[in-house]
Formats: sequence, C-alpha cells, structure tokens
Amino acid sequence: MLRRLFIGMLYAAMLATGCSRSNNLLLGRVEATVAGHPVVVTDCYRTSVPPPQAEPSGARFTPCRDADVLIRAGQLTVNGTPYGPLSPGARVVVDHGRVSIEK
Repeated sequence: MLRRLFIGMLYAAMLATGCSRSNNLLLGRVEATVAGHPVVVTDCYRTSVPPPQAEPSGARFTPCRDADVLIRAGQLTVNGTPYGPLSPGARVVVDHGRVSIEK
C-alpha cells in the first residue's frame, strides 16, 4: 500500500514539474515569444525547453529536434522552409510539422 502511494506521489511530482505556462509536458506543448511573435509547438515532450536565441535582426527557437523556428526581419522559416512575412503580432503554430499563421 505504501509503495503504491509513494509511486503515485512521485508520478504527480514529475508531472507538476514538467508543466508550466511555457511548457506542458503532459500535452507536449511548448510556448515562447520569438522576435515579438507568440510561437506554439506541439508534439514536443521535454521537461525543459531552451529559450529563443537572439540572432541578427531576429530570433531562433528550437524547442525540439524536429522543430526549428526562425524569424528574421519579419520572415518566418520553419525547419528550413520559408513561409514569408509575418504581420505584427501574428501567432505561429507548429503542430506535428504543420505550420499555421494566425493573424
């Protein structure tokens, strides 16, 4: 009985530490502001996510091995594929490799 309780508490603690506003381990969702644009990446199950890195005239956000978001001079590139210019404040969603731009 005590062993089950201990395992349950350990599991709950692991889930609690992996969930925050910017990183939800349970849902596999990470969020960050990249060059002034909110960016959401799904299917990313990591306990800690590196913050966006400033680059000349933009920023790069690589929360997972298969998600590389680059915003440079207002131009969006995801995993090496250019998606064109972003309007101010546009939200970017990378969902299982599919890119959506919400204005």
